[in-house]
Parts: sequence; C-alpha cells; structure tokens
Amino acid sequence: MNATEMRAALFDRYGPPEVLYVGTVPKPVPGPGEVLVRVHATSVNGGELHGRAGKVRLVTGLAQRGFPKRMGLDFTGEVVALGPDPAEPGPRVGDRVWGVLGRTFGSVAEYLAVRPRHLSLVPAGLDLVEAAALPVGTTAITALRDKARLRAGERLLVRGGSGGVGVVAVQLGRALGAHVTALAGARNLDLVRDLGAHEVYDYATTRPADLPRFDVVLDTVGTEHAAYRRLLTPSGRMVAIAFDVNRAASALSYLAASTVYGRRRVRFFSGQPTHRLFADLARYVESGAIRPVVDTVFPLEEIAKAHRALEAGGVRGKIIVRVV
Repeated sequence: MNATEMRAALFDRYGPPEVLYVGTVPKPVPGPGEVLVRVHATSVNGGELHGRAGKVRLVTGLAQRGFPKRMGLDFTGEVVALGPDPAEPGPRVGDRVWGVLGRTFGSVAEYLAVRPRHLSLVPAGLDLVEAAALPVGTTAITALRDKARLRAGERLLVRGGSGGVGVVAVQLGRALGAHVTALAGARNLDLVRDLGAHEVYDYATTRPADLPRFDVVLDTVGTEHAAYRRLLTPSGRMVAIAFDVNRAASALSYLAASTVYGRRRVRFFSGQPTHRLFADLARYVESGAIRPVVDTVFPLEEIAKAHRALEAGGVRGKIIVRVV
C-alpha cells in the first residue's frame, strides 16, 4: 500500500456480516474548506446492519450498482491536514475531533475528508476510543431536547434503554429533570438503573399495557409504534428514531400519518448533527451529565465480528471499531 491509499471496511454484495472485509481504497484529499481526519475509532450502528444486508436499498443503492460499498457513520480522530481556504475559525492540525458523516457511509477507514460543520472538538481527557461511543448522543439530544421539548418533572419512557442511543437518552433525561423509565434486556437492567433511570423493566416480559402513562416516549426500537403511542398523556409526545425495516412501507406510512392526524403526534427524524450540536454534547460530557458506555472494542480487521455482535442483541452501550 502506497501513500495515496488507505485501508477501509468494504463489501461487494449485500448479505450477512461475513461479506465485510478490509480492503484498499484511495486516500482522500481534502478539498476547499475541508479537513483531513485520521480516524481513531468508529461505532457500529443499526442503520449500517440494514444497509449491509440490503434492507434499505433506496438509500444504499440497487444490488448490482455501486460496489464495493463502504461502512460507518460516525468517527473520532485527529485532524492531520487542512484543505485550501480553511474555515476561520475552524479546526486546526492536531485537534482531536468527533463527528458524523450524515446520510452516507464511509467512516470505517483510516482517513476522512470532511467539512468542519460535521465535527467538533472532543472534550479534553476523553479517550478517543471511548469517545466513539458518544457521537450518537447527538440523536438523543435532538430527540429529547429539541423535538420532544422534554421538561423537568415530566415522565419519560426510553425503549431500548441499554442501546447506543438509549444509554445517552437515559442520562440526558435525568439531567433534564425528567422521571425516567427504561425498557431493556434483563441482563442490562442494573446498568440502566446506574445510568439514572428511576424505573427499569425487562422488555421481554413487559407489554405496553403493563406500563403507566408518559409525557414523552423515545422509541429506539422501531416496532409497535401504535401500542406505545397509546401510552402518551393527552399532551404527550413520541419521538421515533427507528422503524421496522421488514415492514418498511406500512411503518413509514403510519409514522407519516401520525405526524399530521390526531393527538399525541409522533415525531420521526433522521439525524444530521452539526458542529453546534456536537458542542452541546461536549458540554454535557464535561459537566458529568453524560458518560460513554462501551460494550466491546474490535480492531478494524474484525469488522465482521463487530457487526455480528450488534446483530446478536443484548448490547450494553456501543460496539466500537478501533481503526488506529
């Protein structure tokens, strides 16, 4: 491999985790206003599993087009070069940063060329591998603070409380002064309670009808939207960040209709975090309100094992892929 190449996670066809491999691709050159980041770590996200399996081809492309494809949405790393006409003020060489690419995959690679609006400085003292568990936290901030407008004293339910977004949402809900209830797997109930949940329930033995009313429901799972929507108080708000990809048409139709018709409307969004949102996340981390939760760290060469681990379920926080 020469100086114009780098390693990256790739796949040549849709399928199980085993289709993933580490190959060589051209090293990016930062364009005007971009910065070149040497990636230290990324996390594995549910959307990547669906993309690799071919379940969201309207986003990732048809099976016979555009291979090899890339993996990875978020990243932590170090700025190693600036493109022409760098932004003022903006990142500088040597800065430790974290970010999210947006609506494209490709962060499981040794280098990225990105615009400064997609990243921010990592809080001092936070290890870059641990920090890779937190960019997804911008989703929790958007969902609870900006979409649901969660207020102190309100009752919050977090579905998937031990997952990557869920562990941040539980901590953020507590920091915002809400009474936090979380659903998680039996082995993870103590973790979720330690993160600040006032009440925790095993999702396998708890049905929606067993639960009380809530002012805000955050759904990170993507199933049974109607059943959980019925738990809302008359002024309640539900924010969904996932949908059932096996019933995509009906799930998306329900979400779309629920944003327009009836009370207890559902907010659904696909995050596009900006520099400002990452700066907000950093402040929550620096104040001690939010901390990273890492399940397992895999080296880049074991990207397939990392995907398999997330697919197996029962994850406590985030699965991390160490690139450096």
